[in-house]
Amino acid sequence: MERPDLYKVLEVSKGASQEEIRRSYRRLARKYHPDANPGDKDAEERFKGIQHAYEILSNPEKRREYDEGPRNFFGSQGAGQGPTQSANFEDLSDLFGGGFGNLGDIFGRASTASTTTRTPTKGEDVTVSVKLKFKDALEGVTTRVGVPVEESCGECRGTGAAPGTAPRTCPECGGRGVQSRDQGFFALSTPCSRCGGEGRIIEKPCSVCGGNGRIRSTRQVKVRIPAGARDGMRVRVPGRGSAGKKGGPAGDLYVVTRVEEHPVFKRRGDDFVVEVPVSFVEAALGAQIEVPRPEGGTVKLRLPAGTQDGKQFKVRGAGAPKTRANGGERGDLIVRVGVVVPKKLKRREREILEALAEERDEDVREGLFRKVGSS
Repeated sequence: MERPDLYKVLEVSKGASQEEIRRSYRRLARKYHPDANPGDKDAEERFKGIQHAYEILSNPEKRREYDEGPRNFFGSQGAGQGPTQSANFEDLSDLFGGGFGNLGDIFGRASTASTTTRTPTKGEDVTVSVKLKFKDALEGVTTRVGVPVEESCGECRGTGAAPGTAPRTCPECGGRGVQSRDQGFFALSTPCSRCGGEGRIIEKPCSVCGGNGRIRSTRQVKVRIPAGARDGMRVRVPGRGSAGKKGGPAGDLYVVTRVEEHPVFKRRGDDFVVEVPVSFVEAALGAQIEVPRPEGGTVKLRLPAGTQDGKQFKVRGAGAPKTRANGGERGDLIVRVGVVVPKKLKRREREILEALAEERDEDVREGLFRKVGSS
């Protein structure tokens, strides 16, 4: 039988790139697919030829052999029957997923079975919390946390096979992890029923991990908590989560901070809020007061005359250290003034206040009342 020109079948030149071959294949497959041409035998035969041509030309090694000379790429089925194995399930899934019923779903599942069963997989991420004292969160601290993880089994070194033995290639699927079922002019791939898609069989499982290749344990991990950490902040430690599967990388560790409350300072973002009591004389006349700082020590603050109860003042740069992501500077200290009225007065103090009331024409004698808001 005369060998057909596969380049002509796909309507591309002999020097076409892989992308040009792929685009032409997708265009022709849509055009001649049996679902788009019900009852058209010619279209069905053309579609089979397109499938086979793409199987050869999309594979660099097969394409090279085809270009070198006359080789029979059609086997015993002839040019019209196409290959016994599907050309490219991913292409078909993309091609028909939205236009021909559930065909795209079928091929999508088959493709997943053949490509992911033995693919290295990243290990699971692990999240733990750590309790911090107020000072440690403010200044930053290095601490250790216990991390429950799945690690590679030390007994079998992650193979799952007992020491002295090794997994062997699955005889059912030849190590591919999938089995092909003939569906007319397609061959659908499904996970191997014997090895479960692993491509290998463990005849004597490891007694420690039971053939899983991983065991659960608690690992102590050193973590640096940055200065200025707030309650609920997440610190990422790359590669300190559970071990990967099938040789994949380990997952990440996330440490969530739980910071104890301070009896005086309240956190508000990168700022701290502190309540400072002042006497009514200081509030009325104005005064210079000392305000405590979160990390210790004090800072001086000038109160203007006539300061009202609840008035807030801002001391810039006296708050919490900001992380590098927030600019690496410091927040502010918000000072809220609380005017304190003495419960008891000395005789001289009372006389002074009565004189002040008389000066302001305020009648404060016992048993007399005035209308609120009157002068």
